Amino acid sequence: MARASKRSTNAGLNLVSLMDVFTILVFFLLVNSGSSDVMEPPKNIQLPDSMVETKPRETVIVMVTPDEILVQGEPVVSTSDVINSKSAVIEPIKQRLILQRKKILGISTQAVSQSQEVTVLAQRTVPFHLMKKVMASCTSAGYQKISLAVIQTAKK
Repeated sequence: MARASKRSTNAGLNLVSLMDVFTILVFFLLVNSGSSDVMEPPKNIQLPDSMVETKPRETVIVMVTPDEILVQGEPVVSTSDVINSKSAVIEPIKQRLILQRKKILGISTQAVSQSQEVTVLAQRTVPFHLMKKVMASCTSAGYQKISLAVIQTAKK
């Protein structure tokens, strides 16, 4: 009998507190993984450097690469066609931005205030007259606030 009582007194490993810690850790990682404030530029675009204070917001994105212009990641027109064009407004970009604005407005009323803002990511070697045409197309599509994406550098 004495031997049987010794065997029953062996304590087992209590996993409840360990499971609580892992549950809290998983919950913390899930909540904070979606709150990324840094917008990563595509690898084929080198943004200019700047000392900016404000964080980027979620907006419609227009990317200007050396080969083509994209709206929300979808190719719209080639860069060479825009450079050779005499028009100040690029009609395919304007139409795609109007379509994108209708999509945003159809989703929620909260997005109405954000629907008038567009962010332009452009290769740092893009000529200014091309950027001027892209910005003119954005304003003619109803986007009144244009932000140019840059890489944040430390203050000197």
